[in-house]
Amino acid sequence: MNQQNEQTHINMHTGAVPQQLNHGAHEVLDVHEVLSGAIGAMDQYTMLRSHVQDQELLDILDRQYQFMQQEYNTTLDCFQSGKDPAVPTKSYNMKQDNDFVYGLKQSQPKKPMQSASEINDAYISGALLGAVKSMAAMKTAAALEATNPVVRRVLADSIPNCIEMAYELSIYQNKHHYYQVPQLPQQDAQMMMQSYAPAGNNPSMH
Repeated sequence: MNQQNEQTHINMHTGAVPQQLNHGAHEVLDVHEVLSGAIGAMDQYTMLRSHVQDQELLDILDRQYQFMQQEYNTTLDCFQSGKDPAVPTKSYNMKQDNDFVYGLKQSQPKKPMQSASEINDAYISGALLGAVKSMAAMKTAAALEATNPVVRRVLADSIPNCIEMAYELSIYQNKHHYYQVPQLPQQDAQMMMQSYAPAGNNPSMH
């Protein structure tokens, strides 16, 4: 009996699974969606790059693309090996400050483009924002289904990076008046904020 057959024989009797195959069915399908989605997002960044006019947006696009590429490779590595990836998950740090301008100002109604010549920085930043928000949702779903502990950790650790990228893009959009942020009247906001109280000490269990 060769080594591979012997290992298969052992696995059939012990229930053990080779580490590179240590994935549940839901995990495999959801990580497939994550990897496909990451490729789609990076392809979108690549296709839109030549249309960017603002140097600040170009800098954001390039930094996010480089980070997404490495994170894709890290996810692929641990998914295929079932082991710790050669390059661990890192943290994405945006350059923007976190100042939002609140309130609505009159602007032209938005409508679908009639031709590709209408592609501008407002559209591009919105498309990138949609891509990273979609990635955050897909990675969350996959992390909740993952049985492989390494894959689960890599996915979970990468979700905050999607959130940080989305925040960076939304601040950029807000600063350039592409994305407006309404607020509740101050009295209503205060009432909502004060409608909860801290939890008390551990209750007695009877």
